[in-house]
Amino acid sequence: MRVIVVGLGIQGHKRRRFAGADFVAAVDPVNPEAQYKSAYDVPLADYDGVLACIPDEPKVELLSYFLSNGKHVLVEKPLWAPRDEDIIELERVARAKNVVCATAYNHRFEPHFLRMKELISSGRLGRIYSCRMFYGNGTARLVRESAWRDQGAGVLPDLGSHLLDTCRYWFGDLTDSFRLLACNRFENLAPDHVVIGSEETGPRIELEMTLCMWRNHFTCDILAEKGTAHIESLCKWGPSTFTLRTRMLPSGRPPEEMVTLVQEDPTWAVEYAHFKQMVENGVPTDLSNDLWLQRTLGRLSTEAMR
Repeated sequence: MRVIVVGLGIQGHKRRRFAGADFVAAVDPVNPEAQYKSAYDVPLADYDGVLACIPDEPKVELLSYFLSNGKHVLVEKPLWAPRDEDIIELERVARAKNVVCATAYNHRFEPHFLRMKELISSGRLGRIYSCRMFYGNGTARLVRESAWRDQGAGVLPDLGSHLLDTCRYWFGDLTDSFRLLACNRFENLAPDHVVIGSEETGPRIELEMTLCMWRNHFTCDILAEKGTAHIESLCKWGPSTFTLRTRMLPSGRPPEEMVTLVQEDPTWAVEYAHFKQMVENGVPTDLSNDLWLQRTLGRLSTEAMR
């Protein structure tokens, strides 16, 4: 599959690297490394797919152009649109043209996220009571000094989209019952620390995200009927540890199973391979997850910006 990278920023450079020999050209209006300034200038016969690393505002217009011309698209998260109907229409066009349109949530391919998914699906934990995740990085100053990033709902759509997508990946369909528990602007104009949660989703869920964690970190704690499961850190920040503790009855110190990984971030390469596999298998485009995220994040973002 021949692919172009649209948007040669930080994400675009990663996508170009992991596309390897599939990469044929880059598009960027200002980066001199790019072969084209506009996606509309790239001959349609020169490529089969698009790695779209673009801001939210032009997403619908550009994706409509690519999909209607029979191009497969992997677009950086979140798949934001002015109206819910825009996402529904993108799905309709992709299906009509038999092409794949998928949103990139690379954390789904984190080894311990895959391990947690398998554990939950196995039923080994029994009834899941609670899931709490924390995702923090130290980019508050970079965001504040950016000409365009310190606006809107801030950290909520940025890191919150990953956390909400992970909940759907692990637990399946969720109701739109998340509410804003805390919203702070410690250093920035837009929120740089947010906590959201839901008591009505099956397991109780609490998600905390911030740009004010000076050492990047991720944690997850799942409490369940037959034990607990925990993730500490991501591979890109390693070492990353997965811990499973099996409950002792009536009480007592539980036996532990622990896996620690020290490796480079594998998610970009695995996600691209997964995208290619979807294309090869002709998987029908399904943007229902993006529609749920848009509605949930849109409502929470409106509340956060108040």
